[in-house]
Amino acid sequence: MTWISKSVTGLGLLFLAHACYSAYEHSALHSTSTASLSSTAAHTAITSTSSSLPIDISIETLVAVFTVCLGLVLGTPELRPIQWRVWAGQIEREGEAGFTNIDGQVDKDYVGNPFRVLESRPGFVDIRKQRKEFAEWVREGGGIDEAKKS
Repeated sequence: MTWISKSVTGLGLLFLAHACYSAYEHSALHSTSTASLSSTAAHTAITSTSSSLPIDISIETLVAVFTVCLGLVLGTPELRPIQWRVWAGQIEREGEAGFTNIDGQVDKDYVGNPFRVLESRPGFVDIRKQRKEFAEWVREGGGIDEAKKS
């Protein structure tokens, strides 16, 4: 995470903590004022008033959640390609430099050349070439000399 995303996330968390504290204070204030009104002799009829959260606390909560989400999105690393051939092409073009994070370290899932297995395997057998070499060997008498030795 960069310092910008960390600071935006921290600011959003600060706003969210303030909104939670304001909601707690509002509910505590409302419960004590309702209890004092119902206990007085002048108000014998208990009225059930539904008190909702004030609009400024609701807006502050929404802005805080949006700010935290924005800070977290700003801090995410760049997404990798979904298609394997695109990802492998990026590795071949850029090498380790394309997979370094913000701190300058190579990502842990960097494996190097993805075609390493394909490039290290033996090639296909060329039957025509082997037939030609065998025919030349027979013409030179390679098979007969071997039989006379044994």
